[in-house]
Amino acid sequence: MYERLQLNAQQKDENSIKKDQNQSCFKNRMKWFEYDLARGLVAAALATGYLLILTYLVSDSHIAFLSTNSRWIVNANSGRRVKLACINWPGHMNPLVPEGLHKKPLKNITRDIASMGFNCVRLTWATEMFTNKAYTNLTVAQSLDRWNLVAASFGMAINNPHLLNKTLIETQMVVVEALGHENLMVILDNHVSFPIWCCDWNDGNGFFKDLHFNPVEWVQGLSTVARQYKGNPTVVAMSIRNELRGPRQNEFDWYQFMEEGATAVHLENVDVLVMVSGLSFETDLSFIRQRRLNFEVNANNKLVYEAHWYAFADPPEKWIFQTNEFCAEITEWFMNQTGYVIYQRSPTPIFLSEFGKDLSGASEAENRYFICVMAFLADKDLEWALWAIQGSYYLREGQVEWEEPYGMYNFGWDNIRNASVLDLLQLNQQMIRDPTSEYATFNAMYHPQTGRCVLVNKKNVTTSTCNKLQRWGFDYDDEDGSQIKLVGTSGCLTVEGEKLPVQVTADCSSQKSRWKFVSKSKMHLAAKDEEGKDLCLEWNTLNSTFVTNKCLCLDDNLVDLPTCPVNPQPQWFKLLKSNKNN
Repeated sequence: MYERLQLNAQQKDENSIKKDQNQSCFKNRMKWFEYDLARGLVAAALATGYLLILTYLVSDSHIAFLSTNSRWIVNANSGRRVKLACINWPGHMNPLVPEGLHKKPLKNITRDIASMGFNCVRLTWATEMFTNKAYTNLTVAQSLDRWNLVAASFGMAINNPHLLNKTLIETQMVVVEALGHENLMVILDNHVSFPIWCCDWNDGNGFFKDLHFNPVEWVQGLSTVARQYKGNPTVVAMSIRNELRGPRQNEFDWYQFMEEGATAVHLENVDVLVMVSGLSFETDLSFIRQRRLNFEVNANNKLVYEAHWYAFADPPEKWIFQTNEFCAEITEWFMNQTGYVIYQRSPTPIFLSEFGKDLSGASEAENRYFICVMAFLADKDLEWALWAIQGSYYLREGQVEWEEPYGMYNFGWDNIRNASVLDLLQLNQQMIRDPTSEYATFNAMYHPQTGRCVLVNKKNVTTSTCNKLQRWGFDYDDEDGSQIKLVGTSGCLTVEGEKLPVQVTADCSSQKSRWKFVSKSKMHLAAKDEEGKDLCLEWNTLNSTFVTNKCLCLDDNLVDLPTCPVNPQPQWFKLLKSNKNN
C-alpha cells in the first residue's frame, strides 16, 4: 500500500493540475475583484494582461489575511487582534463531500453558522482527494453512487442540485466561497490521508510512513491546496495535520516532516497561517520546550500551534465526585502539555481546534467538563473550534446516516440540537482582551455555568448576556481577601447573609466585602458574614440573581472535600481581565 501511495504521489496528471491551478487563480482574482467592487476598498492595476490586486484594505470585522503577534492572531494589515471562534465541518470522510449538503441548502448552512455567532469554520479534507488520480475528476454524484448512498443523492438533488455534477475539489471551493459570502473565515484542516473516520491508534492514518500516510504524497497535497487557495482572503489558515498518533510516533520524525509540510505550505501561499499540532492526538507539545521548530514561517509571524481537549479518557467519576479538584488538575495538565506556548520566551498563539460534548446533555461528566473548558477559554481568551456542526454523516464506519451527538444540528439538520449551548459559548465568541486596544483594563465577572456575566440592575445583582460587560475593580493581593468594587461608584459587593441576595453597598471596609477565591478550582468567591461564617457567591436558578450560601463541596475551613456528589458549578465565577469597548 505504501508503494502504491508513493507511486500515485509521483504520477499525477500535470496538465490537469495546471488547468485546475489556472482556473483557481482566475476564480480567486475574480473573487477579489467582486469584493473590491462591493466595498470600494482597493487600488488595483492591470499588469501582464491580468487584474492584480495591489492593496486590499479591509476593516477588522471582515475577512482579511492574518498574522501573529506574540501569543495573539492579528489582522496582517492593521495589526489589530482577530479572535478565532470556529466550528468544525468535516469533509474528509469516505464520500469526500462536506457533511449535510443532502439535508440542507449550502447557503442555509453557512447562514446558520454565522447566525450562531461563529466567525470561522475548520473545514476538514483528506490528502488523497488532491493526490489520488481516482478522485481528480470524480463528481459528487459519482462519489455518492460509489458508496451506494442513494438517499444522500436524492437529498442532494433537492437541496444542492448545482453540486451534483461538480468534482469533489470544485465542491470544496464552492463551499469555501459560500462561507466567505457570510464573512466566515476558513481554516483548511488536513484531517487524514486516506478518506476515513478519524481517529484510531492503529488506523494507518496516524503518523508519517504509516500504511496510509506517505510523507511525499502528504507534502504534495499540502502544496496543491495551498496553491489552489493562494490569494483567497476567505482561507486564513491551513492546519497541516490532525491528531498525529500511533505506535510509530516519535519526535525525530515529527520535527523533520512537520517542518517540511509547513515550509511547503508557506512556499506556495505566504498569506495563510500555518497551524501545527503535536503528538498523542494533539495533546502533547511539551517537547518543543527543548527545541523549537525551524522553518521560515516563524520569521514571518505565521506559526500557530493547535491542541485538542476532550473528556474521553477522563474517569467520569472524577468529574462527578471531585469536580473542583479535577477541573484544576486537568487545566494544569493542559497548560503543561500544550497551553504553555502562549507564555514561553517567544510566545506563540495556540488554537484549541477541537473540544466538545454530547449536546443532548446525557453525560453529567461531560457537562461538567464543558463548563470547566468554558471557564478556561475565557480566562486565557484562546482561539478555538467546537466539534462540530454536523448532526449526521453520509457514512461513518460502514453505517449510513450515523447520528453525531456532538453536532450543533440535530439529526435532520433542521434545528439546533441544544440551543442552550450557544448561551454557554456567547462570551467566548467575543474578544475579551485586545493587546492593541486603547481602552483601560477592567474586570468582568463571568459565571461559566450559564455563560452569562454579572450585572448590577438598579439594586439587584443579576445575570445578563456578556455583550456589555459590567466593570468591576478587584486587586486580589491579600490572604484575607479584597474588595470587589463597582467601577464608577463607591459601592462594593457585600454579603448580606446565608441564602440572601448579595448586594452592592457602601460598606467597603468590613469583612462582608472582602472576597477571596477558594477551592482547588480557584472559582469559588467567598467572604464572611457578620458572624464570621464563610459564604460563597452562588447563582440562584429561581430568579437569575445571586445569593451567598454555604460553599459547595468545601468543609468549614474552605478545604475541598475528598468526594462530593453535589455539583459546585453554580458557585463558579471568573474575574476576567478585559479591555473591551462596551
